[in-house]
Formats: sequence, C-alpha cells, structure tokens
Amino acid sequence: MENQGKLEIDLIPTSSGDLKITFLGHGSLLFNFQDKNIYIDPYSRVADYSKLPPADIILITHEHHDHLDLDALKHIQKSSTTTVMTKACAEQTSGDILMANGDEQTVQGIHIRAVPAYNIVHKRPNGQPFHPKGMGNGYILTFGDLQVYIAGDTENIPEMQTIKDIDVAFLPMNLPYTMTPEMVADAALALRPRLLYPYHFGSTNTSRLTELLHEEADIEVRIRNMA
Repeated sequence: MENQGKLEIDLIPTSSGDLKITFLGHGSLLFNFQDKNIYIDPYSRVADYSKLPPADIILITHEHHDHLDLDALKHIQKSSTTTVMTKACAEQTSGDILMANGDEQTVQGIHIRAVPAYNIVHKRPNGQPFHPKGMGNGYILTFGDLQVYIAGDTENIPEMQTIKDIDVAFLPMNLPYTMTPEMVADAALALRPRLLYPYHFGSTNTSRLTELLHEEADIEVRIRNMA
C-alpha cells in the first residue's frame, strides 16, 4: 500500500500489468489499469472529484444518491467517457450502456458482468427491501487474469453461491442497509476471494469481520478507509 495525500492506494499485480486501487471512501473506488481510469459510484461527500483525473469508464451500481451523484459525475465525465448504469439510474441521467443482472459487456477492453444486488432480510418500515431484487447491479470486472467483484448494495444473496473464481471482492457492511459482519463472512466463504475488502461500512466494527475469518488462511481481509 502507498499513500497519496489522505487517500489509500493498493497495487495488485495481474498478468497484464498492475491494477491500482484508490479507496475514495464509502462505496466509491477508482481503478487504474493500463492507463484507464475506472470509477465506481463516485460520491462527492468522500472526495473532490474536480481534482481527480477524468474517467474513461464509470460504473454506477444503483440509483441511490450516495451511488448516483450527478455533481460528482459532471467533474469526471468527458466526451469519450463510457458510463455504465442500471435502468433505474437512467431515469435520472443518461447512460451510455444500461446493464441488467446477467448482462455482459466488454467496455474499452474491460470485460464487465452485471450480477444481482439486493436485500432479503433488511427492509424499510413499510416492508419494502432497502434494495429490491432486480434494481441494482454488482459488477465483476476482469483485469488480465484478475477478477474483481464489486458487490454494490446487497446482502449475502443465494446468487453469490454461483459466482466463481473471484480474486478480489468488495463487500458492503453497513446496517441496516446491507450486511452484518456475519453476513459478509458468509458471503466470503461462498466466494472465497484471495483479497476481501469490506467497504461502504459506516460505523460498523470491522474487527468483527477479521475475527470471523481469522482461521481462513486463504482469504486476506484488508481494512481500508471506506466508511
């Protein structure tokens, strides 16, 4: 890990060069791979996007304001930027590519697969899940021989049992909207990533996740500043 100001950065080797991950905060990430800047859910509260490099690709997991932030988008979008989002996001702004659960696209040489992201247990007072099934995406990105899973806002849903060969996983861990540490641990045992980053975790005690997975030698839990 290296530091760039207040932002934490990890470099992960792949068969096609290093993947650089900048941890912007909350659900917001910046990947740099082969000179391409790929943003996930840019959110103005966690970073000054006017001072960050322009985007080649932007991925939006769902339509909630802390994931679809129009002010953040305007700072990093350029004429050649490809913006990938859900149908619900496109009701608020234009997207170049709309993806639904199960869709696959290759965007500027990066293979992207959209997978389900939703709640089963955690619901609003009216009984509606915080994230209904079919509305949001998780994304699996392929960088060389490395597969990176950005889960979006989800619980440990049954579909995670079918996701294979994940090297790096970003799993959300904030209540009441996504997962408890126990749910994240359960998801990690299904996915078995080499590197696990809890993200979008708010005030959740991240040490609990480390405790739950401490006997899993093949899963490295890395805690970064992603509250």
